Amino acid sequence: VQCLEMTTKRKIIGRLVPCRCFRGEEEIVTVLDYSHCGLQQVPKEVFNFERTLEELYLDANQIEELPKQLFNCQALRKLSIPDNDLSNLPTTIASLVNLKELDISKNGVQEFPENIKCCKCLTIIEASVNPISKLPDGFTQLINLTQLYLNDAFLEFLPANFGRLVKLRILELRENHLKTLPKSMHKLAQLERLDLGNNEFSELPEVLEQIQNLRELWMDNNALQTLPGSIGKLKMLVYLDMSKNRIENVDLEISGCEALEDLLLSSNMLQQLPDSIGLLKKLTTLKVDDNQLTVLPNAIGNLSLLEEFDCSCNELESLPSTIGYLHSLRTLAVDENFLPELPREIGSCKNVTVMSLRSNKLEFLPEEIGQMQKLRVLNLSDNRLKNLPFSFTKLKELAALWLSDNQSKALIPLQTEAHPETKQRVLTNYMFPQQPRGDEGKSSSEISPKN
Repeated sequence: VQCLEMTTKRKIIGRLVPCRCFRGEEEIVTVLDYSHCGLQQVPKEVFNFERTLEELYLDANQIEELPKQLFNCQALRKLSIPDNDLSNLPTTIASLVNLKELDISKNGVQEFPENIKCCKCLTIIEASVNPISKLPDGFTQLINLTQLYLNDAFLEFLPANFGRLVKLRILELRENHLKTLPKSMHKLAQLERLDLGNNEFSELPEVLEQIQNLRELWMDNNALQTLPGSIGKLKMLVYLDMSKNRIENVDLEISGCEALEDLLLSSNMLQQLPDSIGLLKKLTTLKVDDNQLTVLPNAIGNLSLLEEFDCSCNELESLPSTIGYLHSLRTLAVDENFLPELPREIGSCKNVTVMSLRSNKLEFLPEEIGQMQKLRVLNLSDNRLKNLPFSFTKLKELAALWLSDNQSKALIPLQTEAHPETKQRVLTNYMFPQQPRGDEGKSSSEISPKN
């Protein structure tokens, strides 16, 4: 018998999918959506379609428990019940042998039952924001899992045989209490994204260097003190976030991360960067703000693809002239340092659209800044400038020029005057000469002026 079946997306509550057959008419329902309905229990109508139901959405209700009848829906492939009041996941879930996707995030579930292992078809589990303190051994028998999200739980460790989940591609364990990883994780050869941010790691787990296919790694907001050379073994790594740690040194071998495009080292205790950082030829984003850097390596100029560079809140007294080689640079932030001047070569950064130099010790700017003709936003507030070079008149794209934190408009009129000593033309207005407020009193709330 040929059936003319129409499929539906998640649009209407209880949407029926009719199947008109030549032998009379019957209605087959494959998808039901009861999201945001204020329900306190699973509607009984669901059980009328236990033979055909494939997707059930119960998102954002006040359901406290799942009835036994629900687990007679053995054709169910996707069960979505995030943002409810569940306190447990019943053992009867084992009967959902065709289940592929399970979302129980934002509930009060404390553990997975051991027999979750019977749901062999599971490929995606989203269980973030639950007070789950440990995973049962049976969990590691879900060998078809490709995505596992357990952010914001109470995990202190993972099962020793966690590496059995060899098909995992995405693993998110942000905001737990993890200090170590099981050695078996070296078997996760397909793992591409690993999020361990906001945990309690004091050192980089050795097993990470063996996960060769890793492309994205978050280790921010831990207690790491070094970025060891072993990180350089991750040849496929594209994104690395090591911000908000206690890192004092970056090993030379970081140059091994030859595919790296984004490197985030903000809010650490770095006093210098290795010259080898210049070998990361594919870098497009480099953030080293809020550290203790006193100098930048000349090799920084080798990062020819760099588009965003933030070295604010350091102790820099100069920028290397090689910064002029950063021809792809679009955003440059050097706020809250001790720069008395800029290198003339900065004028070669002709693609920069946003540049912030707030809270430095700048007394003058080079004429070459007029070559940066794509500049749209320039923050010069809290410096010691007496005027601006006449070449500023070439900056036709400029939409915001901040000279003071309490400036009322983004752009203010500039007048041409003769420099009292050199007699060269300069630009000035009533805000010059600037009156720096001193090194004290700097705060994050002063990062951008109020408009």
